[in-house]
Amino acid sequence: MYKKSLFFLLLLALAITLYFSPNFETIAAGVAILLFGMIMLEEGFKVFTKGPLQQILKKTTDKLYKSITTGAVLTTLIQSSSLVSVITISFISAGLITLSSGIGLIFGANIGSTTTAWLVAGFGLKIKISALAMPMLIFGLIFSLQKVNTLKGIGNVLIGLGFFFLGIFFMKEGFDVFSNDIDLTKYAVSGFLGLILYTGIGIIITVLLQSSAASLVLVLTALAAGQIEYENALALAIGANVGTTITAILGSISSNIAGKRLAIAHLIFNVITATLALAFIYPLGNLVNYLANAFGISATDYTLKLALFHTIFNVIGVLIMIPFIKKLEQFLVKYFQEKPNSDAARPHYLNEAVLAFPASVITALTDESKDLYKNAIFEIVAHGINIHREDIKSNEKPKNIIKNSTKDLDIAIDEVYHAKVKYIYGEIIRYAATAQSKLKLTESQNTTISEIKIANRKMVEIIKDVRELNRNVNMSSTLNNEYLIKEYNLYRKKVLKVLRVIYRFRKGDDTKNYSKKMNKLKAAAKENKAKGNHSIDNLIRKGLITPEMASSLFNDYSYVNDIIKKLIEVAELLYSNKDSLLENNPE
Repeated sequence: MYKKSLFFLLLLALAITLYFSPNFETIAAGVAILLFGMIMLEEGFKVFTKGPLQQILKKTTDKLYKSITTGAVLTTLIQSSSLVSVITISFISAGLITLSSGIGLIFGANIGSTTTAWLVAGFGLKIKISALAMPMLIFGLIFSLQKVNTLKGIGNVLIGLGFFFLGIFFMKEGFDVFSNDIDLTKYAVSGFLGLILYTGIGIIITVLLQSSAASLVLVLTALAAGQIEYENALALAIGANVGTTITAILGSISSNIAGKRLAIAHLIFNVITATLALAFIYPLGNLVNYLANAFGISATDYTLKLALFHTIFNVIGVLIMIPFIKKLEQFLVKYFQEKPNSDAARPHYLNEAVLAFPASVITALTDESKDLYKNAIFEIVAHGINIHREDIKSNEKPKNIIKNSTKDLDIAIDEVYHAKVKYIYGEIIRYAATAQSKLKLTESQNTTISEIKIANRKMVEIIKDVRELNRNVNMSSTLNNEYLIKEYNLYRKKVLKVLRVIYRFRKGDDTKNYSKKMNKLKAAAKENKAKGNHSIDNLIRKGLITPEMASSLFNDYSYVNDIIKKLIEVAELLYSNKDSLLENNPE
């Protein structure tokens, strides 16, 4: 009740201010239009995040320098560090990238976000930007009305840019007229007190606007109109950097532990960077003046000098924090842990005592990973293709098993993942990271632990692939198309054969022979993915399946070959001849 009353009082105060101050109304409208433009930009780029962007991020975050570079480039292109954060959180949650890689992306996003200031200072305030906004809005609307998602995405991006530029135009116009009535420079505060005060104001503005980019545009337009002093503008920019992390913290309250850790990392980085910037504000100011002179920036072009300052202190912050990323990751993992689901499976082999020696922790990690693989992963894969595990252990011919296994086993893969995999997986990664950071490991031991981490990440990827395959396998049985069903049965048969070969290999039945079979199956899966499925092409040409069916088959063909390859790779990484995979694991 109190919050609602406060909200309506604020709305009333805003309405009264807008009524009595037309100039403020123009500025506020500019901020609103700019924020709406940023929302449309995010919506537009979200179209591209499910396909190409996922693949790009996965391939460009295996090294720290790649993560930072990717974060900077993506944020520069998307003009939204928040969208990069959302994508990063989703990848960490899925186990596709490490927390340190995610931190690298966030550091890079901070550098990339400085391009907004350059765009506005060097471009938006120098020309009549509304002239560019109009055609963007027109073409953006035309594209957004198309049925193809890619064109819709392009349309939303153009609309977003159009409104972004239009917002800058209105804010600039508002401040230009506003300066005729009120001179805000009268309220400038110099010295260290002014720095602290205006940093606080920058934080508040960013929290209210929910966007550091919008805050920077507001500061730049006010600075261009001579409404704030340059020194105070520097402090506002520092405050905007801190303010955006508070927004991230608030946004992560309802997110999972990955989101919380990343938000805390973002906060720590920006607070340290802001503290250093304030402590060394005058040396940094001298550096800005020196570089501005070297780059040919006028001594009185304060907007470009502010953009330069914003870039310098963010880059310096990243350079200072890079050596401490591993320490930061360890701190976050240790002090920000997920509360386990009371119904979730618990580790059998992992406890604090195993961290005393390298040999004990490696044995525990290996045994825990094996246990996870033969229990949860095999259950999910087998039931995901509607096959009972007892059938895999049997000597029945695969074609007969497929023929008789037409019933949907109705496995809720996400529920099984949360109940049997997620917590144990998190503990395996936590213990592995702790061992690598705290114990004196030989190169061989360190490699073994790294391989265990890789194997576990591949298990999570297998679950994700099976979830997609399971949905379409079950859908195919409802469409009454014999050709579609036949193709999916071939997919199921391939996976079944691999599960059986792995089971018999680990059981010790002619190990050498089944090892060769696994290698052949893995090589075939890799080759099949590269060549593609020509039978689908034939079915399309003959009109025996619809384009929608073909699309599902092509996608799932890739999933099947990935599942096969990863299942074998995990078995190779983890298993010795001592254990069998499916023994004592009933349906």
